[in-house]
Amino acid sequence: MGRVITVIGYDGSPLSQVAQERLASATLVVGGARHLATVRTEATTYEMGDVAKAVQLLSECDGDAVVLASGDPGFFGITRRLVAEGLSAEVLPAPSSVAQAFARLGLPWDDAVVVSAHGRPLRPALNVLRRFPKVAVLTDRSTGPAAIVRELGSACPQLVVFERLGEVDERITHLDDPTQAEAHEWREPNLVVALRPDERAGGQPWLAGAPPRQGWALSDDAFEHRDGMVSKPEVRALALARLAPSVGQLAWDVGAGSGSVAVECSRLGSAVVAVERNAEDCARIARNALAHDAPVQVVEGSAPEALDGLPEPDAVFVGGGGPDVVAAVAARRPQRVVVTLAQLERVAPTVAALSSYDVESVLLQASRLAPLADGHRLVPANPVFVLSGVLR
Repeated sequence: MGRVITVIGYDGSPLSQVAQERLASATLVVGGARHLATVRTEATTYEMGDVAKAVQLLSECDGDAVVLASGDPGFFGITRRLVAEGLSAEVLPAPSSVAQAFARLGLPWDDAVVVSAHGRPLRPALNVLRRFPKVAVLTDRSTGPAAIVRELGSACPQLVVFERLGEVDERITHLDDPTQAEAHEWREPNLVVALRPDERAGGQPWLAGAPPRQGWALSDDAFEHRDGMVSKPEVRALALARLAPSVGQLAWDVGAGSGSVAVECSRLGSAVVAVERNAEDCARIARNALAHDAPVQVVEGSAPEALDGLPEPDAVFVGGGGPDVVAAVAARRPQRVVVTLAQLERVAPTVAALSSYDVESVLLQASRLAPLADGHRLVPANPVFVLSGVLR
């Protein structure tokens, strides 16, 4: 049959008979220090600090080999790396740490969004935490509970931290006071679950994780607005295409007005901050967000001053404020910026404010059919310049 690589998932419970047999026949056993400490073997062992070195040893091994890993190795685990390296393995999984965590809480997790910040940047995970009500984050030493609380600040949801799940020293901590995060010395591995009140919690999902939303560039009637002051669907369609909001990203809507762009970005999975100076409009944005079940953080204030202290954006829509606001946005260096303008005279200064961006300028003109006697006529909407920039 040739040599066999077996990946054994470990959750603290006794190993199965098959797992024990594979260990007994192995000539090489690879795993973390805490995993290797739980087994007896005559095989050569390698403590997996350097994953590339471990994969090389597995590739060169002449006999059977075993890889010991936490939980389900096919869930953000070593199995993906082995497959990518062309190594064939049989996987004996244990319950994942995420499954165990929600089991400890007595909660379903088919509606949870699961992200990994283990060996990865924390920023996308933070944006998921800003956007979704139930999130599990796989963390490491630099992206754990303290870093999450530090970065999210007052926007941080309730966190539950799970340390060394399934082992005799397992610990579960509800962070009712965020300062606890800095006070603890968190043991590896740990997992963070974030929970916000969710009115849809009693629903019956058909798709795990973040549910998709149908449609975009919604009609004017989909939003509460003041005297028609809302970005028209045709404008929003192009703006959304250029902003490219998605799960794990953060969008700003500056000069948000009714918040139609902010809400649509949130519907597409992005975390969103809407900045608006008018208090009544701020309340209107909050109502529109609630009506569409699309969370938006509303900041009342005038740009550019109101932009200070906001988390770093991936994409920014500027619906009002002039070239000075656009320049302040560009100084934060988001990957994408979209600006809508009604005045021709503002186009050139706005392009100049986006000097570090490759800018596309489009004059968008749309007309809609309207009844006229026994036929129809075209009713033109006001033309709008749409400037979209991509960071060089």
